Amino acid sequence: MKNSGFTLQKRLRSFRYAFNGIRLLITGEPNAWIHCAAAVTVVIAGIILDLSKMEWIAVIFAIGTVLSAEAVNSSIEALADVVSPEYREGIKRAKDLAAGAVLLLAIAAAAVGLIIFVPKLVSL
Repeated sequence: MKNSGFTLQKRLRSFRYAFNGIRLLITGEPNAWIHCAAAVTVVIAGIILDLSKMEWIAVIFAIGTVLSAEAVNSSIEALADVVSPEYREGIKRAKDLAAGAVLLLAIAAAAVGLIIFVPKLVSL
């Protein structure tokens, strides 16, 4: 792809593409719906339990990384399906690795949530 230089119009267009990617993730990927539902639940719980600034940083980072990983996973799956519509072991491996990355981040995010929320809930 040829790079013809920096322009403000090109940068603004790139943001439009990025926001479209977020829209596609949220509206078209069922696994992202689960992550979004969990994120909304966590944000509501965080408001109710009055999280500290540092706790909010951890929660927001966890939510952002999981959703970002889901977007990357979905893009890998979509690209793999175009490149190789038929079954190939290498494509399956790539898809499984990408899905595994999302799962690892979701587990880490859940651990962050437990560390932050369990003590607050126990003290109620």
